[in-house]
Amino acid sequence: MEKFVAIIMAIFAAPLLIGGAYLLSLGGSPYYLIAGVIILTTAFLLFKKHWSAYGLYTLFIVATMTWALWESGFYWWALAPRVGFPLIFGLLMLLPWVSNKMRGPKTQVASNSAPTTNTVKKSPLYYWGLLVSVIVGALLSFGSLANNATDKLGELDLTAANDDEQNVSSDETSANLGDPLSNGQQTPDGEWSAYGRTDYGQRYSPLDKINTDNVKDLELAWQIQTGDVKGPNDVGETTYQATPLKIGNGLYLCTPHNWVMALDADSGETRWKFDPQVEENLQRQHQTCRGVSYYAGQAASPVQVQKIAGNTFENASKQCDAKIFIPTSDAKLYALDPNTGQRCQDFGDDGALDLMHNMPFNQAGYYYSTSPPVIAGDTIIVAGAVNDNYDVNSPSGVIRAYDVNTGELLWNWDSGDPDNTAPFDVNDPTQTYKTSSPNSWSVATADEELGLAYFPMGNRTPDQLGSYRNAAEEKYATSVVALDIETGEARWVQQFVHHDLWDMDTPAQPTLLDLDTADGVQPALVVPTKQGDVYVLNRATGEPIVPIKERPAPQGYLIAGEHAAPTQPYSGLSFEPEPLTEKDMWGASLVDQMMCRIEFNQLNYDGRYTPPSTNGSLVYPGNFGTFNWGGIAVDPENGVMFGMPTYLAFTSKLIPRDTLGDAETNKGEQGVNANEGADYAVELGPFLSPLGVPCQQPPWGTIAGADLATGDIAYQRKNGTVQDLSPIPIKLELGVPGIGGPIITKGGVAFLSAATENNFRAYDLKNGDVLWNVRIPAGGQATPMTYLNSKGEQMVVLVAGGHGSVGTTIGDYVLAYKLGDQAK
Repeated sequence: MEKFVAIIMAIFAAPLLIGGAYLLSLGGSPYYLIAGVIILTTAFLLFKKHWSAYGLYTLFIVATMTWALWESGFYWWALAPRVGFPLIFGLLMLLPWVSNKMRGPKTQVASNSAPTTNTVKKSPLYYWGLLVSVIVGALLSFGSLANNATDKLGELDLTAANDDEQNVSSDETSANLGDPLSNGQQTPDGEWSAYGRTDYGQRYSPLDKINTDNVKDLELAWQIQTGDVKGPNDVGETTYQATPLKIGNGLYLCTPHNWVMALDADSGETRWKFDPQVEENLQRQHQTCRGVSYYAGQAASPVQVQKIAGNTFENASKQCDAKIFIPTSDAKLYALDPNTGQRCQDFGDDGALDLMHNMPFNQAGYYYSTSPPVIAGDTIIVAGAVNDNYDVNSPSGVIRAYDVNTGELLWNWDSGDPDNTAPFDVNDPTQTYKTSSPNSWSVATADEELGLAYFPMGNRTPDQLGSYRNAAEEKYATSVVALDIETGEARWVQQFVHHDLWDMDTPAQPTLLDLDTADGVQPALVVPTKQGDVYVLNRATGEPIVPIKERPAPQGYLIAGEHAAPTQPYSGLSFEPEPLTEKDMWGASLVDQMMCRIEFNQLNYDGRYTPPSTNGSLVYPGNFGTFNWGGIAVDPENGVMFGMPTYLAFTSKLIPRDTLGDAETNKGEQGVNANEGADYAVELGPFLSPLGVPCQQPPWGTIAGADLATGDIAYQRKNGTVQDLSPIPIKLELGVPGIGGPIITKGGVAFLSAATENNFRAYDLKNGDVLWNVRIPAGGQATPMTYLNSKGEQMVVLVAGGHGSVGTTIGDYVLAYKLGDQAK
């Protein structure tokens, strides 16, 4: 037995010796080399059955515990990889089948003072020293489980008065009351008429029948499967990210392949289905749909969804007043009758617009809309996504406004040529938008009273190469821009990254509310970013409400002809993580933690905004974003937000064209992308250990609440377990990454799924406590919604279909919950 333990220890020591020496040569920690030498020496002495192995290993345990506590503090998930295997080897050495085989100096004690022919052999002090060190080490390690080393605990102030008691002057906009529909009516309290409930994008419902006291009683009321699932010929990032709308008696949602489905809001029964039969195309980076858009029309007649058999795409078109709009991944925009699912014949070409008109390049799969358009009055404004890093010569990121009834082009705003907003002639191929200009792929918002629509802007492709950009593109990239709804002219812009070399697109829908500040009530816009900053701006002027400052940014590792902005902005409200250090590297054991340390020291990294390089640079916060399209939810009555900050480092490497060889390219946003026409390809991906887990220590996912007027973060707590990420389904709450969004209700409850765990949770908005937690059949990478059914019962609905890039369970579920005494 002692030889077996010795051999196992020697095998474990070998990579520590080799890797530890290399790590030390890179300027890293000497611990791993020292540990390899000591473990190997201990293994040799153990193999020789010498008690000195116990003395040496006792000193090693004491030194390891001291080093581990110095590096990681009293935090279990940081301590465990450092001390786990050393303590396990110490425990194995203490087994009697090992310790009884040791030779060397022994203490002999005579029995009953008789001659020493019969003696009892006792282990030397080495044994007891090792026993004590292992026990103390284990107690310290397991004791750290009781220490909440990462969470910030606190409470939001939710004592604001009701809307009718708010002291809002009459000349202020009223973005706490809901955005009027085209027929002049407000969205009823029990409905959800736009992606963020209204065009203000608050994701806040005034319903309170479900509240902090009874949310624990939610039960599944009904579920359906749409039938639209990821196929063998779909792109990797085939995802289900849709948030349904609730209008009249119907729920309206889209699926990854751009089906539109109308469901009975009471039962979930499918009433009609529109399938535009979008062809598969592996050149798309995304195959998804986040939602549809609703135009209420002018007749003010209630929507009554009807039962229609078959695919309504094949049915004759008809005249429409109210409309449902769906953008598709083959760059079409369809207008549908909400009652029957038929195409609206007066819109575009028999109910459809081809969004590739006037594009400078029209490669199939390179341009499409994944987010619902914004509708303001009788104008529908459409933006779209352009594939990252596939080709220098790609379609434009132009934003276009059309007449909601006819499809006539009203204006076009192209960030590459922002002053020319007069509508192009859609039939003139000589009029083309700017090549590869920055696009807006996420969800927009609108304030009709101010006459402004707000678009979160992305970057120009190639995203990591700045030499292709003109001055206008530099100004509007990675920003939020306010466009005049009538003319398309830019009223103001606030940029969040200067000369973006990291693909830090502004990913989330801006949220509009009237915010009670120290300077009085201000019309506010709130937008979170991938970097973790949450910007709070005056939406009329673009001026900051929460201060914005600049600080120096790294300047090293640049390729020839490139430059980096000398400073970068940051907000007074920020969930930005601390810069990574070697101490932050993580792993399941000393060996893979050491491998992460090696890779960390090999990469270029000077903190946030380290430029991409040919050697490879660490990007943290990573391209996945502290916030992504899921964004935040806002309680407009109390002026607070709830969100899911995520922390996952990425790596970025520029590959010279002449060294690219036969590398497989253009398989999605991650991996190697060709940047056809450029001197460099780019390779992007998460910073993972050899075991495929993040190289930086957890938590990787959190939930948080903050006061928007002051910028104060009330709480931030780890969120989610590894039960769906680990080979063994253990509910260890490390805090896991996620993508998706939350909602808030007047009942003081926030709902969120999103994490890389098949769970749906309700939280107490005040402090982040989990009040309800259920398993769901697939990944919930969509933003939920809530409404009233015909019986006046509050329902909570979540689409659960998984996410192809983050690896959650794929499915096609729509799940509806209501209080248990109401559920059947």
